[in-house]
Amino acid sequence: MISYTPRMTDTFAISLELKERLQSGTSLYDAFEALDHPFSFPEDQYPEWHSTSYPFRGMVKLFYYRETTGESYRSLTRQQELAVLFGLKKIPDESVLSRTWHNRFDDAGRSFVTNGAHDLVWRVENGDFYAPEVRPLEEIETPLDEADDKPESQPTFTNAQISRTTHLARDHAFGSFNSGRAQNATYEDTRFLELQTFIGMAGCGTPQGARRFQIRRGAEYGPHGDTHLRTVKKFDPEGLIAGFQQATERLLSVIQSEVTFRRPVTVAIDITTLRYYGDVEGMTMVSGTKDDDGRGFKFATLSIVGWNIPIILAVEPVRESSAWDENPPNRIHRVVRRLVRRAQELVPIETVLCDAEFDAKLVYQTLSNLNVNYLIPKRSFNAERAAIKRMSEDGQDVAVESTTVHTDQGSHAMQFLYVPSTKGDGTAVFTTNLRVGPAEAEAYCQRYSRRWQIENEYKSIKYDFLAKTSSKDYRVRLFYFVFAALLHNIWRLTDFLLKAQVDGDLDYAPVLTAGECVEWVSSALIPAD
Repeated sequence: MISYTPRMTDTFAISLELKERLQSGTSLYDAFEALDHPFSFPEDQYPEWHSTSYPFRGMVKLFYYRETTGESYRSLTRQQELAVLFGLKKIPDESVLSRTWHNRFDDAGRSFVTNGAHDLVWRVENGDFYAPEVRPLEEIETPLDEADDKPESQPTFTNAQISRTTHLARDHAFGSFNSGRAQNATYEDTRFLELQTFIGMAGCGTPQGARRFQIRRGAEYGPHGDTHLRTVKKFDPEGLIAGFQQATERLLSVIQSEVTFRRPVTVAIDITTLRYYGDVEGMTMVSGTKDDDGRGFKFATLSIVGWNIPIILAVEPVRESSAWDENPPNRIHRVVRRLVRRAQELVPIETVLCDAEFDAKLVYQTLSNLNVNYLIPKRSFNAERAAIKRMSEDGQDVAVESTTVHTDQGSHAMQFLYVPSTKGDGTAVFTTNLRVGPAEAEAYCQRYSRRWQIENEYKSIKYDFLAKTSSKDYRVRLFYFVFAALLHNIWRLTDFLLKAQVDGDLDYAPVLTAGECVEWVSSALIPAD
């Protein structure tokens, strides 16, 4: 039997090799594929006679990958291309993954995986290179060399606490949506929201989800799949967006007394795409993607980031002009205006973070007119490249250039901040309307790193909360996305309230996983088998 010490040595050797490959620009997938050292691995806790179609060495690598990326079980099952990477016939379903982690690994085996993967996260965080597939540092526990010096701080909760808190969050959200159907309709709107929760939880399509829901709750309780889709189409898009805002306001009201909720807030705006593979004729809300052949539905969101409760404050569909329709060109500043105005009705906003997709004068002026600060990466053109060249010749690492934005909507003073890139060698350029001196520029631009939280939100929405559908009707697509965003907010509020109950550290990293939250939201709706 392999001793514990060599195994711990090997897990850090794996971490180091992966780090070196990532630092050279290799993707995480390719870095795992290139692992060829004869590392010692944990010992399979299943006896030799136990039948299983998943080789243990491949499962160890899969869990190492999961701990490195922070992927949920459900997310892994939707990435079947990983099976070849780890020498598996397929990525097993969620229940097999859970059983494997708890039954085929002992404590030492689980430590082998988590210690090595978390060590890799720390190496990436402290290295001067960019590895987007590696999870954020804030999601993992105390660094290993400090672990023995600090007491165990992870709170534990009873099932009753989790159930009570989750139901509180759910009850504050579901009542905000109204389909406008007749009062004497067979099913109340909340029945359809319950079914939508179950479909998202089960990760299946509407027809299958409706049948399974009826089996659990009874044929008279749950609507048929076709009835569900017809009702979803009755939700007016503007009313649906307004319902999301009202639900979010109610969720926020639950924590108004919490002094740990910092005001004003820093928010991030971004756009995510849900891929679409059907015919685009007559599909005015389908847009092209960065790859020429891609198609998808696009949604913009505004979310709280930083050390506050990370919830989505506003959702806005994005309609872009495409070769197959006559849509006018996208006016992204109008999307930004609508998002910020709705969010300002809920909380005061100090700073808005956007990615380079929002690098436009009209966006700058829109945010200035809304009396918020902004921090946005600047695309490098000839002027920026010339400034960076002068900095290099003068031996400067940081520079600040003041200018003025002039548009039909007004004008304001702004600055270009030239700072060392966090993604490797070179210089990054940011724009801001806040007056920042050269001495503070680099530290101020580090605030932009908070924007990574919105990428994790999109991952949770798509892989943990979004129900499957092949519908071409945009009303269905919008409803499914908005409701998935609502479930994400319920998850985050539940996690916040649980931490508050035990006076825990109200930081970003959740103590309740997204999958656990969805199960608890649905637990009162679906009796046990």
